[in-house]
Amino acid sequence: MFIVHIHVNVRPERLEDFIRATRENAANSLKEPGVKRFDVYQEESSPSHFVLEEIYVNQEAANSHKDTDHYKIWRNTVNDMMAEPRHTVRYTGIVIKD
Repeated sequence: MFIVHIHVNVRPERLEDFIRATRENAANSLKEPGVKRFDVYQEESSPSHFVLEEIYVNQEAANSHKDTDHYKIWRNTVNDMMAEPRHTVRYTGIVIKD
């Protein structure tokens, strides 16, 4: 498994717009054959901070995700909603329970 955590800090006035766009992207991403999970978390103590946890069957599936129309739409839509550039942390799955 190939896991990606994307940390996004959103401008407070754009939270609802970001959540709406991200929900749509997540729903479409889950239809991709190589996507095992696509979870979105909002930090309780800092509601402008989100983590997108994406779990793919392999690196190739993660690469393919970035070629989808729904990802490109999400990326372009939320770009101006971010308070700073997003950053990504990549992991290799050791123990994953379905």
